[in-house]
Amino acid sequence: MDFGLRLETQQKLMMTQELRQAIAILQLSTQELAAMVEQQFLENPVLEMENAAGDDDQPAGDAPSAGITAANVNELDDYFKDGLKANYQTAVHSDEMAAGSFAAREVSLDEHLQFQLDITFNNPLEHAVGQYIIGCIDHKGYLCSSVEEIAQALAVSTELAGSVLEIIQTFDPEGVGARSLQECLQIQARQQGLYHGLVKAIIEQHLPDLADAKYRWIAERLNSTAHAVQEAADLIRKLNPKPGLAFSTESAGYISADVTVERVNGSYVILVNDSNIPRLFINPSYRQASRQPDSEVKKFIENRLNAAIWLIRSVEQRRNTLYRVTEAILDLQRGFFDHGPPHIRPLIMKTVADRLGIHESTVSRAVANKYINTPHGLFSMRAFFSSCVNTVNGEEMVSGKIKQEIKNLLRSENPASPLSDQGISGLLAKQGIKISRRTVTKYREEMGIASSNKRKRY
Repeated sequence: MDFGLRLETQQKLMMTQELRQAIAILQLSTQELAAMVEQQFLENPVLEMENAAGDDDQPAGDAPSAGITAANVNELDDYFKDGLKANYQTAVHSDEMAAGSFAAREVSLDEHLQFQLDITFNNPLEHAVGQYIIGCIDHKGYLCSSVEEIAQALAVSTELAGSVLEIIQTFDPEGVGARSLQECLQIQARQQGLYHGLVKAIIEQHLPDLADAKYRWIAERLNSTAHAVQEAADLIRKLNPKPGLAFSTESAGYISADVTVERVNGSYVILVNDSNIPRLFINPSYRQASRQPDSEVKKFIENRLNAAIWLIRSVEQRRNTLYRVTEAILDLQRGFFDHGPPHIRPLIMKTVADRLGIHESTVSRAVANKYINTPHGLFSMRAFFSSCVNTVNGEEMVSGKIKQEIKNLLRSENPASPLSDQGISGLLAKQGIKISRRTVTKYREEMGIASSNKRKRY
């Protein structure tokens, strides 16, 4: 053993900040990328956008850019706010506006309950208590505070708070203002005239057993039959466990295709849908600023320039990778594009990666959160990658077709004696599809189908 100095050459992967950004950009959807680019534009003064008129010419020389700046964006935002306000006031005072021209606005649960409160309570104190109770109801329709807490917060009696809550629990939607799932179901069952007999007994005593479909066990405890318990369970399942969600303020989202594949004269054309992504370029006026003798200013501008260049290159690299991956999918899944979903073939990401000379993880990131618009509809890009099972005839069958076969078997099963997962595995084996019971269980759960015990009808 001795001390000494030695020189060695090693290869290691350096995960720089720029490389992390490129990886993150690759797996963003078109909408997410557009938001990210706009945020980078606002944060980096070196970046400029193409002007709204669609002029693609970048400014020449060292002249200031004609693109939209952050100040312009704020001015336009204020302008449109004022314009919308003026247009709305004009429409309200116009007697010739058709009723159908007004856009319908969704009413929130709080507004819906407040309206019923205003026409129900004339007493100011009761109205104030009711208003406080409504403020304690969450988006699912459940009351988040106890009667005692409400009474203490408002300095009123628990009897008053309880009586106001009882009235609010008669409001629409049925079950609103409940403090538990059991109370929510009780309120709805009472209002629908169902709260008697087995329905009442099951709600009060056997809700956990009902969730586990223990019909025979419940029937023994209630001196009834499994058939009668199951009929009562069917009535209970028609009740809404989360009544407030019908008034959710969240707007329904929509899927925007990241890639479009169109059939033109017997061949296919691939279009990467990046029209909504702002076009960025670098303001040339910062070239002179980077030559200033001030080292701090020079270093800041150089860092901003490097970040801008890397962002532009990463966005372009994402578009190129997405195009190449789509091209490979189109070639390997030609049967799907020609004839539709029944002709989709087994495909793994490694096959596409080897074909393009890239890593498998790159393909995984490229198809993550992406959707492709095809002649047969809109599909997730991951839908084109699926494992396969070899049949006894040596043919390959994708998991999607196996799931469809499982659904077909379950449609024709006897409800009084539903097929077990082992039984499904045996029937598939007779069709030449050999899969284990565990695989059947996995596919059944992925399709949201209950087990044989919960599907049984008495």
